[in-house]
Amino acid sequence: MRFLTRNVGHSRLFQHRNVCRTWLSRHYTQSTGPGPALANSLTPVEKILLDTIKVQGPVSYATYMQHCLSHPTDGYYMNPANAVIGARGDFITSPEISQVFGELLGIWLLSQYLGTGAKHNIQLVELGPGRGTLMDDILRTLSQLPHARTSIKHVHLVETSQALRAVQEKKLASWDGKNGLKLHWHDSIDDVPTADGLYTMLVAHEFFDALPFHLIEKTHGGWKEVLITSAPDPTAKTILRPSDVLVKSSPLSSNSSASALLDQSPSSSRTRFRPVLSKDPSPISTLLGSSSPRFAALPIGARIEVSAASYQTARKLGTLVSQGAGGSALVVDYGADHAVGNSFRAFKGHALADPFDCPGQADLTANVDFAYLTEALAGVATAHGPLSQRAFLSHMGVSTRVGALQRASASPERADALGKAATRLVDATGMGKQYKVMGVTGGVKEGGEGLWPFIAGELPEDNAKPKESTPTPATE
Repeated sequence: MRFLTRNVGHSRLFQHRNVCRTWLSRHYTQSTGPGPALANSLTPVEKILLDTIKVQGPVSYATYMQHCLSHPTDGYYMNPANAVIGARGDFITSPEISQVFGELLGIWLLSQYLGTGAKHNIQLVELGPGRGTLMDDILRTLSQLPHARTSIKHVHLVETSQALRAVQEKKLASWDGKNGLKLHWHDSIDDVPTADGLYTMLVAHEFFDALPFHLIEKTHGGWKEVLITSAPDPTAKTILRPSDVLVKSSPLSSNSSASALLDQSPSSSRTRFRPVLSKDPSPISTLLGSSSPRFAALPIGARIEVSAASYQTARKLGTLVSQGAGGSALVVDYGADHAVGNSFRAFKGHALADPFDCPGQADLTANVDFAYLTEALAGVATAHGPLSQRAFLSHMGVSTRVGALQRASASPERADALGKAATRLVDATGMGKQYKVMGVTGGVKEGGEGLWPFIAGELPEDNAKPKESTPTPATE
């Protein structure tokens, strides 16, 4: 396949043989069993949240999510007792299923580097490295190519969990010191240095979906925030059902498995939390409601998930790849090129779960608004796409790469497994459609840049779009 940039022109298309890999970065099934009864003991994070609500009043979805995922000792990612990723964890990510995914991402990043003339050394950055598998695949791929083998000098891993850092360090230990390469860990993207003379390659795979968000509702009195408070006795007749307080369908929030779960699961009324609309607009709800011109056109009653943390991180990402010797980045996550209002969900034991069950003991996630990330990059860097993962991988030549791996397989069984994994990556009814890929290149180019494979667009058979439904106003 070919990688096309304006800088190098049609005569210098970069030929590659690699392909990609993935599978619904999180492979899950819908949980059908009820959540834990209220009689069960409180989780540590649950007690902290309930105590906070008792003293200070309702908390935001962002605060709830931060406590559940990042509490210093009992947060989901911070507690070493949680396996998190893999067969023993609560979800499986794409890099854990096939090497091809990391190979293709590495090849795309290298093609952008070659387009600049490949005159500078490289620093690799990953946001949320998981178990280190993706970075390991990228390093392995680039180390086999002469243009990058000795050029990579630094690998920066942004990870707040000490438990996951230990896993990453073990996975990547063989690279430390190889050809002068040094590994570094940081708590925030703000801590990643911008060094003159270094080209930055950055990847963020399933990172933005785990950043905290605020849920806001447009009312006649302005944008108000939907908060989380403690639930009354679940047997009381006045308790609200999740379907009473969440927007079920709108052009902002397409039908999602998460909303279906919330509408149907009996566990939703058995948690110790419930959403409540704030009485008046707050500074944060007003600010977020006006943070995108797209939000002004939304009807009264529309609810949207808006992540200030995602906006700030995307802005910093754009700055990072635009300074020094420039750079490029790939953001891979599930979401769409618009906001949603009902995607908040949990993963527990490889199944969808109620996000208010077992706080701190399940992964929490929400769809990424790629249009919001694009707006954050304005004036700093250039966004490309997003493109469905199916289209991205297909245009990059996933079938060619998988075919090569199958021919080199030691057994027919292994070849068959490789083929099935690739099918998962581009499944039009699964992750191939649900996951999106956005490219970012340093500097601002008017009108964008004809960059492969984003210039190719979606696959012809995937261009048909379903009709958008009319927003359903939320009620309290």
